[in-house]
Amino acid sequence: MNVVGPQVRQLRETQRMTQEEFTARCNIMGFNISRSTLAKIESQVRRVTDDEVALLAKALKVSVDILYR
Repeated sequence: MNVVGPQVRQLRETQRMTQEEFTARCNIMGFNISRSTLAKIESQVRRVTDDEVALLAKALKVSVDILYR
């Protein structure tokens, strides 16, 4: 299940990052993700593991609990 997708999108947009910019940041941090995978996460089409949630939070510079709001 994926309940964090809309929050990932909102936080990314609040930080004025495109999907390409955000995936580049993730890749630099060692989280290999494509723009299309991010789009699927944000639209809740793709499942997100706990490890991926932690990596997304780190890339967004927020705590994990923020993604579950």
